[in-house]
Amino acid sequence: MNISFELLEDKVEFFEAETLKTLEKKINEQIEHNKAILLQVHSVSHQVTIDDNGRRLFTAVVHFKAKK
Repeated sequence: MNISFELLEDKVEFFEAETLKTLEKKINEQIEHNKAILLQVHSVSHQVTIDDNGRRLFTAVVHFKAKK
């Protein structure tokens, strides 16, 4: 059995929620998890979409990079 450990350099994660507050909470939780594997936020992109019923869907893409 061969075990190999490699450091993650980049990681991109996608998030969605029905409220901006919930989206922010999800992102902050993942930031804390990724700190444990030595990743920090490199960039964030977000968007809001409104469906035919007038409901909003908030989405975000967060790019994490290795701490240097």
